[in-house]
Amino acid sequence: MYTSHEDIGYDFEDDPKEKKTLKPHPDIDGGWAWMMVLSSFFVHILIMGSQMALGVLNVEWLEEFHQSRGLTAWVSSLSMGVTLIVGPFIGLFINTCGCRRTAIIGGLLNSLGWVLSAYAANVHYLFITFGLAAGFGSGMAYLPAVVMVGRYFQKRRALAQGLSTTGTGFGTFLMTVLLKYLCAEYGWRNAMFIQGAVSLNLCVCGALMRPLSPGMDGDVPGGKEPHVIPAHSTESIRSSGQPGGTEEKEGGPGTDDSLGDVPVPEKAAHRKDMCAFRVLKMMSQLTVKIRKGFQDWYSGYFGTASLFTNRMFVAFVFWALFAYSSFVIPFIHLPEIVNLYNLSEENDVFPLTSIIAIVHIFGKVILGIVADLPCISVWNVFLMANFTLVLCIFILPSMHTYASLAVICALIGFSSGYFSLMPVVTEDLVGIEHLANAYGIIICANGISALLGPPFAGWIYDITQKYDFSFYVCGLLYMVGILFLLIQPCIHIIEQSRKKYMDGANA
Repeated sequence: MYTSHEDIGYDFEDDPKEKKTLKPHPDIDGGWAWMMVLSSFFVHILIMGSQMALGVLNVEWLEEFHQSRGLTAWVSSLSMGVTLIVGPFIGLFINTCGCRRTAIIGGLLNSLGWVLSAYAANVHYLFITFGLAAGFGSGMAYLPAVVMVGRYFQKRRALAQGLSTTGTGFGTFLMTVLLKYLCAEYGWRNAMFIQGAVSLNLCVCGALMRPLSPGMDGDVPGGKEPHVIPAHSTESIRSSGQPGGTEEKEGGPGTDDSLGDVPVPEKAAHRKDMCAFRVLKMMSQLTVKIRKGFQDWYSGYFGTASLFTNRMFVAFVFWALFAYSSFVIPFIHLPEIVNLYNLSEENDVFPLTSIIAIVHIFGKVILGIVADLPCISVWNVFLMANFTLVLCIFILPSMHTYASLAVICALIGFSSGYFSLMPVVTEDLVGIEHLANAYGIIICANGISALLGPPFAGWIYDITQKYDFSFYVCGLLYMVGILFLLIQPCIHIIEQSRKKYMDGANA
């Protein structure tokens, strides 16, 4: 998706005597790389953790605006879905502006979305301020956090990504408690205003995303902006090797001293011309940079049409369109389900969504360790976790006590740990050379699932006055996606057998 020689941790060094050689970067797998993990960890807390805790605010919005559950659920699903769907398009910003600037701008936009949402007069206002604005800002901050960890690690990339993504579980637990407290003490509007201020820490996380080498991502290490040499000093650099050399001293158009004998009106006109020339040059450089970034982005995604000739990958995308909603729907609707079952007191002591979040952390780690065992297939672990999750989705509506719901939520949290295996499974399907682009497409499909799942569940409730059918339908669609994954290898085996039979018959 965003690969270059810097991405894999090697720099080109200019040597006047020898050809350019490669040397390993000292920060790869160590040093500042662990600051990238810390930065990404907090980004997951502030973005994914906050989104998974939106069920708290969903209850407040239902009471405030008196709209249907299906319509209200669009606010949360828009924020979640847009964050993931815009991932491939955020690559254009990364190629043009770099990860650091993209993350900082995303943090500002996300914070602005939270603050403006505090003044919402209706649900439709929240669609724009929270769903689109805050969601787009989340996507701008989230993707650079994932990309930078990948750039700084080679040997320990899986460990680093695993550690950083545990921020989702910690964030869900912390943000659920924080939002419940803020809503109880200050009301949901002030809670969103405060959360907007907290989200400004995304800018701090973005500032930590130091590029590996000068010129990479349009940044310079240490946070310094690259110095643009004025156009008028180009010739002086050629002659003397330094700006402001011989020609400037001899009356070149570069300094104010050289214009000492020129009348003031002419000097002012000359300065205006030089300023205009500098602006034109900067615009030209920016245009070239944007064009190059767009070409890299376009070739990275739309140049991978061959991925869709892989039927197993197509089946994986189809599965992703239904899978993520089964994980998101409980986070959005469980707080209200608890109220319907009159379990609010028990849930206030320890929220069910927090149980999912905490166990989800252990699920990622344990499933990752099991999948790494030489005697166990990653695909088998992945499929078993999916079957467990879909089974829990079918069982959940029949549970009406806090203890039984807590057990099911724990199983949902553990089995959903298969998310840590998705990059590995994707690599098995398309190969390492197409991994970044393929995974971006999978994440985009997950975003569509997160976008449509919660409103669909709310819409079914509005029709049936029960959440039971919402879980049954979503579980059924999820099961179809899993079966589609299982059927494709069987079809491939049958086709291969048929091909060998036809070849033998022709021979």
